Amino acid sequence: MYISVKEAAEKWNISERRVRVLCSEGKIPGVIRDGRSWKIPEAAKKPEDGRYKTAESLLTIIDNKKRELDSKRTLTQGEVERLTEKFIVEYTYNSNAIEGNTLTLRETGIVLRGLTIDKKPLKDHMEAVGHKEAFDFVRDLVKENVPISESIIKQIHYLVLADKKEDRGVYRGGAFACEF
Repeated sequence: MYISVKEAAEKWNISERRVRVLCSEGKIPGVIRDGRSWKIPEAAKKPEDGRYKTAESLLTIIDNKKRELDSKRTLTQGEVERLTEKFIVEYTYNSNAIEGNTLTLRETGIVLRGLTIDKKPLKDHMEAVGHKEAFDFVRDLVKENVPISESIIKQIHYLVLADKKEDRGVYRGGAFACEF
């Protein structure tokens, strides 16, 4: 015996559209396509809703996936360092590109290894290096569990603005005296 989409929707207290989606995704065992309609086995159970209802359920799913990943492999120290370096290069590139830096991703990686790029402004080089130094500084603060303070924020600001000597790590004057 089979029931219709409408009957299944009423039985499971969900919309007919959701039942059709479950049918098309193969989430209901034994369902049969009959032209433009679906025939659902009368004994079929309502599938579990795999959609995310709350941030908490999403975090649980992420934690479970992380545990599964961790159980399948362990990263060597070299792999962790390589991934960290790749992240820093991409993070530096994206952060600086937003501000108009002209270095490419590849060029950013080269600059962070201590080389310079011909025909690129010194300002772009300094921004990349300053951003990485600020990132490394913050990583060290986290490792040492240093609480954030105004002084720490000024130090980070000083490192990020490696190309702007007069504005580094100090408050600006004028109408916005509280801004960096």
